[in-house]
Amino acid sequence: MPIPCKICQAPTSLAFTAKVLNRYDALYYQCPACGFLFANDPHWLAESYKQPITSSDTGILTRNLHCVRIMGALLKLCFAPSGIFADYGGGYGIFVRMMRDKGFNFYRDDKYCTNLFANGFDTAESNNDRFDLITAFELFEHWISPAHELEYLFQKTDTVIFTTELLPTPLPRPDTWWYYGFEHGQHISFYMPLALEKLAAQFGLTYYHAGGFHLFTRCKPLLLKFRFYLATNPYFALLGELLLRRKSLANTDFNQLTGNTIT
Repeated sequence: MPIPCKICQAPTSLAFTAKVLNRYDALYYQCPACGFLFANDPHWLAESYKQPITSSDTGILTRNLHCVRIMGALLKLCFAPSGIFADYGGGYGIFVRMMRDKGFNFYRDDKYCTNLFANGFDTAESNNDRFDLITAFELFEHWISPAHELEYLFQKTDTVIFTTELLPTPLPRPDTWWYYGFEHGQHISFYMPLALEKLAAQFGLTYYHAGGFHLFTRCKPLLLKFRFYLATNPYFALLGELLLRRKSLANTDFNQLTGNTIT
């Protein structure tokens, strides 16, 4: 019996097999209708997440620096920068701490990883059930059921900004694309633009992508598409960072965590 696509429910076909964690034979199926590729029955995930941040993630700091700059521009140009935000799958809290240092009221949410850098600023400590915007960087490729995860996020917000590498065409062989991540086994879902469009359509969302960033939103502010494309340009983001600075929350956070009153 054909395995249905987890996004559009069309029948899928076996794309390839691969060795995950150097010992598990994994089957990867692709949807001919939307291009979504996924690992079937990823029974190895508990083992994969014994080390939530993989040792092969050598780009973690560079990626966070880039995301901080681009998100600063996006919040200033497209949304309300004084809002309350959450970083879903926020890892060690690097991004949240850096965004708070830039003056943006971010909180972290991650059920797998210890909060090392943004202690005191998990979403459970925010006293908020909803957020003006949620980020989900390098997370969509970890999901067994993208629709289920997205339903959860859109109970908490009207806008999600995320990153994930788009699946190239033609489909890369297992030994030619680093993003498959067979060595750690955490990447189990891979998207073509049409798959993300269909996923957005299920929830009545607008979808844009530019500069490696993706936007799902119910909101329709004026000239959103143009502003999104502009803000994801790294040169504009750098200019915005230099000219549109916000007051850091570092001292405020210190006061909150210690009971002191430094200014």
